[in-house]
Amino acid sequence: MAYWLLKTEPEDYSYDDLERDGSTVWDGVSNNLALKHLRNMQIGDLALIYHTGKQRRIMGIAKVVTQPYPDPSLNDSKRAVIDLHPSARVSQPVTLEQIKQDGHFHDFDLLKLPRLSVVPVFEAHWQRLLEMGNGE
Repeated sequence: MAYWLLKTEPEDYSYDDLERDGSTVWDGVSNNLALKHLRNMQIGDLALIYHTGKQRRIMGIAKVVTQPYPDPSLNDSKRAVIDLHPSARVSQPVTLEQIKQDGHFHDFDLLKLPRLSVVPVFEAHWQRLLEMGNGE
């Protein structure tokens, strides 16, 4: 299993929306590196849902439930999507500021490549983010 962080504008699609809908097609990824990461996702992988914009915080966890497949809304075989189900809301959203202040994350792509919308998460980072999200 691999771990990921997926960014979303909460005004467009939030973790609340994912919980309400029960599942979604995760689309709109166009950056080549982000698409490469998306294409590496496997069924069962877990992803942190991160609200961008003014919020800049991790809100919850989602589970990848399909292999990547071509975006059915586009006529472009390079643009891939996955389907997600909500898994769990974090009890305390983890802010970008908290992540920046924690010494565990000096090599985290969320900080090194801040414009990237699909970010791989090392297992050690994943565990630390879960601790922070559960108030530990």
